[in-house]
Amino acid sequence: MDGPSGGPSDGPACPHVRSAAVGDAPNWEKRFRAVNVTFPEWGPGAPDRISIVSNESGVWNVHAWDRRTGSRRQVTDHPVGVTHGAPTFDGDRIAYWQDETGDESGRWYVQPFDGGHAEPLLPGVPLGWNEGIALGRTTTVAAVSDHEGFALYARDGDAPPRRIHRHHEAVGLGGEGTAYAALSADERLAALEHAEHGDLIHQALRVVDVRTGEAVGDMLDEGMNLRVSRWSPVPGDDRLAFVHERDGDEQPGIWDLRSGERSDLKLDLPGISEAMSWWPDGTALLIRNLFEGRSTLHRYDIATATVTPVPTPPGSITGAAVRPDGRVWLRHDDSAHPPRILDERGVELLPPDGERAPDGRPFASWHFQNAHGQTVHGFHVTPPGKGPFPIIMLVHGGPTSLDEDSWYPEAQAYVDAGFAVGLVNYRGSIGYGREWRDTLIGNIGRPELEDVNAGLADLVAKGIADPMRAVIAGWSWGGYTTLMELGTHPELWMCGVAGVPVGDYELSYEDMSPLLQAYDRALLGGAPKDVPQLMSERNPIYFADAVRAPVMIVIGENDSRCPYRQAMAYVEKLAARKHPHQVYVFGTGHSTFDIDESVRQQRAILRFLAEHVPGVVTSS
Repeated sequence: MDGPSGGPSDGPACPHVRSAAVGDAPNWEKRFRAVNVTFPEWGPGAPDRISIVSNESGVWNVHAWDRRTGSRRQVTDHPVGVTHGAPTFDGDRIAYWQDETGDESGRWYVQPFDGGHAEPLLPGVPLGWNEGIALGRTTTVAAVSDHEGFALYARDGDAPPRRIHRHHEAVGLGGEGTAYAALSADERLAALEHAEHGDLIHQALRVVDVRTGEAVGDMLDEGMNLRVSRWSPVPGDDRLAFVHERDGDEQPGIWDLRSGERSDLKLDLPGISEAMSWWPDGTALLIRNLFEGRSTLHRYDIATATVTPVPTPPGSITGAAVRPDGRVWLRHDDSAHPPRILDERGVELLPPDGERAPDGRPFASWHFQNAHGQTVHGFHVTPPGKGPFPIIMLVHGGPTSLDEDSWYPEAQAYVDAGFAVGLVNYRGSIGYGREWRDTLIGNIGRPELEDVNAGLADLVAKGIADPMRAVIAGWSWGGYTTLMELGTHPELWMCGVAGVPVGDYELSYEDMSPLLQAYDRALLGGAPKDVPQLMSERNPIYFADAVRAPVMIVIGENDSRCPYRQAMAYVEKLAARKHPHQVYVFGTGHSTFDIDESVRQQRAILRFLAEHVPGVVTSS
């Protein structure tokens, strides 16, 4: 069968109605339930036919927005949620990635923009994991992985898809999730990010001929990462914007495939910079700069190397592009205000129909020293009043991610309950240079803990945190760090909350998706069986017997990143010695895209904290 069990989603007859009255809910719940949207996506041939992903039905699904008529409709209606979608080049249809269980494996479907039956976009391509898509006027290119390896498929018009490349190491289409980054404007060339040299943390670039799959150009910076940004929008212009790390921090470059020339652009901006988009005539790039968790936008004129700020509010920018008329659109949020889609004049383009989320407490930027004398950056936020407060050190996932000055309903829920919250961009985080990020290679499970613990000590010294009421919490890699903290620094914590964690690293690897296995090999220095000494020192299950504090563990049944079986193995280790713990299992994968389920999880966590931390006030 081409379609998964139950068939693809054709969209609802009418939108969902929210299952709870937002107006009667506590503020923390209102923030979870408030309407939210991703950055819009549009095809070059019909830029006013737009797709967004929104939670307005109660589950994150793809929606279509026709700017000419002002009409909006929900495209998908899948209970797991659909979070990747884009209009086709001419705007006649919308393509979207759908998985049935939440394990993130599935396939691409396509549905008429105005509604109708959905069908496979690439019929005959086997089920697998999405490694990127590129949509053209007549050509579609997609990368899909399975447990046999990574494959690249191309389809010309209605012809059957053909496989043009396969490798056992990771290969994907570049472009950070947009469907219009990796295919050149004339649809001859596709830009890949790959780890065929065996190092997914430091990817290489390859440009291939879509007709044959043959390499047209290769770029490898040994021990450094390269990423695709976007091709020039001008047909016949074979310039590819990319990101490199030759200067330590990520910076933009331009690779001219016709001449083979590489130009590493010099921008006098702190932190990391990347090209988000081109101006339509190919003369300038839209640059996003990220410094200490806050973003700005700039125009870079290629001929003059001039950098001009694009006016944006302070905070986080999680998407930006130049429209065909030269206007800049962006998705902006900050810690006190939820995301909005704006143009560079500050005009809100998609104001929500429903109740806006209550403002949050603003994050304070924060620096402190770790045990090695290195400066660590992060944010902290406190409830009204004077400390010391009970403290949650809330550890981000990844580890190649970071905490920003951005909308974070979970953190605000803890502030509402009376906690201060510490957010540490520990060694291993992105945004602070290549060496900072790469600290964890072959050395997981120690630098993160040192930096989080130094942050806790600094907040205690500042009178913000009460050390006798300290909680460690986090999701994914933050869940891994939580379990390592509880097992190796048990004296610090009153309790812990580990969301979708790695509890048994060796068992986890066996059940992971192919891409995550490749990432782990790069991070650990091999598969877990190849690094037994590291596993003996940094696998949480070996420290489970040392845990003293009560712990709550949230687990996804179909998680392909931090799989169910290994998380339950850790739980069984606690249960065998009757250690106080609570387990919350939900029915999808690494994340839930169902707002009701998100609220249920947060409510359960708040109740757990109220049971174990004196002075915490919750409204459920």
